[in-house]
Amino acid sequence: MRKQILALTLGLLSIATFAQKKEIRAAEKALKKNNIKEAKAIIGKLEANEAAIEDKYKAQYYFIKGSAYGKSNVKKAAAAYNKLFELEKASKKIKYTKEAQPKLNTLIKFVYENAVKEYNANNFKKAKDNFMLTYKLSPKDTIYLYNAAVSASLDKDYDTSLKYYQNLKKMGYTGITTQYLAVNVKTGKVENLGSKENQKAMVKFGQYKDPSTKKTPSKQADIIKNIGYIYVNQGKPEKAVEALEEARKANPTDINLILNEAQMYIKLEKMDKFGELMKEAIKLDPNNPTLFFNLGVINQGENKFEEAKKYYLKAVELKPDYGDAYLNLALAVLAGEQAIVDDMNANFNNAKKYNALQKKQKALYKEALPYLEKADSIKRTIDTVRTLMNIYDTLEMTEKADKVRAVYKEMNGN
Repeated sequence: MRKQILALTLGLLSIATFAQKKEIRAAEKALKKNNIKEAKAIIGKLEANEAAIEDKYKAQYYFIKGSAYGKSNVKKAAAAYNKLFELEKASKKIKYTKEAQPKLNTLIKFVYENAVKEYNANNFKKAKDNFMLTYKLSPKDTIYLYNAAVSASLDKDYDTSLKYYQNLKKMGYTGITTQYLAVNVKTGKVENLGSKENQKAMVKFGQYKDPSTKKTPSKQADIIKNIGYIYVNQGKPEKAVEALEEARKANPTDINLILNEAQMYIKLEKMDKFGELMKEAIKLDPNNPTLFFNLGVINQGENKFEEAKKYYLKAVELKPDYGDAYLNLALAVLAGEQAIVDDMNANFNNAKKYNALQKKQKALYKEALPYLEKADSIKRTIDTVRTLMNIYDTLEMTEKADKVRAVYKEMNGN
């Protein structure tokens, strides 16, 4: 009885093997006739019992499966090709790999181009998915994972973006690439020619000259900075500071990291730490007017008006058209007005003291006026016009007061 059952089983296997071989060949013929629908239908039947396909037919099966699905189902096609590569590498019988590899490369390019297209169209959700799929298809090219992280962040999918950035960080991804540059003979502009071979050929043909190479900056600091931004958007500024502090250890002279960390301290309302980092940034970039302006704001917020004025003056020295700095200069000067007004109200019946205080008030206005006029000339607002009007009136500068009063009425819709 046992022998009969064994014989029967062997017979069934032979029939099944013959059917597999027949269906694989039928799918292959359908592909050659460009009948993709029929090829996919046949492959679909074989997929249910894929593991039972005989080893000698598996490489052929996976090649046909990858070819049949192609761009219509990139994930399935790529998985089939990769399975094929594994099989032929293990068996050392390379038959389909040479033809399959360029097909897989075409699919990778197809998905990548879709990702770029969606990204440029601001469809960051689809861009994120396509960049991630490109990375899965070609995991050695970690730039695709970086692009997926950027796209996820722009899509406000912060959890996904954080996961991708953290993976890149663990990998030690730098993103440093070599650019193969040369000068375009016609335009005189330096262009990136993509590869050493292409650069060499273009120079040889005379279309380009002066070949050179250049390394792109590392993206490691950007990755940690972006992790910090994500924590901020998730309402976790403390974690953001931790991430940026870590980034600064690796890049202590990166001014952007200092400024980003300083921004986190604003959110944490730790203005003393913000001020410390601004001073540190100024040491690295002493000609940056924004840094001096920020220090002015910090000191003004702490009622250190004389210090604030020094920083604002340095800001306008470096940037003569810095309207906000001129306006804040005027406000820093006028900050002393309230104490004078309070004294005037308290001494309303003391004519001598009242007049002395009024004189002091006018001196304050005269000091602030040039800064306010400059701010108004750079960027006129209803606030600068109203303040100028009040100062001109107080200083009895009637002609100027009447001019700005007309402007104020027009701006105010009267």
